Amino acid sequence: MSRTADRSAQGEALSRAVWTVLAEQGLERLTVRAVAAAAGCTTGLVMHRFPNRQALLLHARQLLHETTRARVEALEAAAATPRAALRAVLHQGMAINEQTRQEAVVWMGFLAAAVSDEDLIAEHRRNNRAWRTRVERLTAAAAPDWPADRVSAATLALIAMTEGVAAYAAADPAAFPAVAQKQMLDAALAVYDLAE
Repeated sequence: MSRTADRSAQGEALSRAVWTVLAEQGLERLTVRAVAAAAGCTTGLVMHRFPNRQALLLHARQLLHETTRARVEALEAAAATPRAALRAVLHQGMAINEQTRQEAVVWMGFLAAAVSDEDLIAEHRRNNRAWRTRVERLTAAAAPDWPADRVSAATLALIAMTEGVAAYAAADPAAFPAVAQKQMLDAALAVYDLAE
């Protein structure tokens, strides 16, 4: 195996370890040592790629953005109508399975750390604004006759509802099962006259 392939495999293993520690153990336990243990490597190898905790957090947030962006692009492309695309994209942002539950935990952990860190909050704002732009575009396509201010208000309400549900469901999956989350989304879409 080439050195490039080795580095790529190491990078993927470290990425998985960062994600696993943050999603399963929480923000307070995201350390170079914990990532090394999860990856089965030395702390030196982790520090070569991630020199500090902030680098670990930024990497986890970038992974989250890349993962969800690829998923929503596929969902949007596969949708038969603009309203179906809007629903599918919003639905995947909720904590509806183990993967999206972990993503919600990572998102909340990153946000908690970002509040007092300028670099982290800048990354958070950049990714959240990209998400808002996407949902706003989908909302406008689903309701082409709406004025811009109505599109914007509906977008913000739908984002707040789905992200709020994701946070609650990540912390208490039994109280917010996937079927209940789906019903909440469908009800919200119906209130805004955006249901299929």
